[in-house]
Amino acid sequence: QVQLVESGGGLVQPGGSLKLSCEVSGSSLDTVAIGWFRQAPGKEREGVSCLSRNNGGPYYAESVKGRFTMFRDNVKNTVYLQMTNLTPEDPAVYYCAADPDFIDCGVVGMDYWGKGTLVTVSS
Repeated sequence: QVQLVESGGGLVQPGGSLKLSCEVSGSSLDTVAIGWFRQAPGKEREGVSCLSRNNGGPYYAESVKGRFTMFRDNVKNTVYLQMTNLTPEDPAVYYCAADPDFIDCGVVGMDYWGKGTLVTVSS
């Protein structure tokens, strides 16, 4: 059973930065596709970034390119999302998801999801 636990969310001012963490247990990072997703109130869940199972990526949504960086620590079995220059369009619950049967990430169908961490951007 793969388990994912996100942390690092919080309140930040516009233009600020946050670093999210997703600790993975039950599987090593190089055997899964793993990604960050977000869902804002009243909106559909969307993909933010992804590391492919075949070591491709990271890939980013256009809305976060140049501002967000996804990276991994294989020793800690943890992936991170460094978010900079946060804007009022970024607040959401951020989720980490993984699946050993996916090569790339998908909003629909990935088997393992964390509970999410809330990011709020406000002055």
